[in-house]
Amino acid sequence: MRVMKTYELVTEIFNKCSGNQMRDVFIKEIETDDPRAYVENILKSHKEVEIEEDVRTDAVIFDVVADGLRERFSFTEV
Repeated sequence: MRVMKTYELVTEIFNKCSGNQMRDVFIKEIETDDPRAYVENILKSHKEVEIEEDVRTDAVIFDVVADGLRERFSFTEV
């Protein structure tokens, strides 16, 4: 039996209004062996997707622009 890694996933959705610097933030615990595939699956319904990956010692961060909306997915192993 294969055991997947457990991550804390922080999803940030940046506000498109220039006068509003607030963003929506969602936190949940997930299991996956491939954070990039997890993000790509979330975004599969979007027509235009750009993904930049930043692998750090303590986290994997994906900065995404999906159909003009900027999002960030931060995976920290639990």
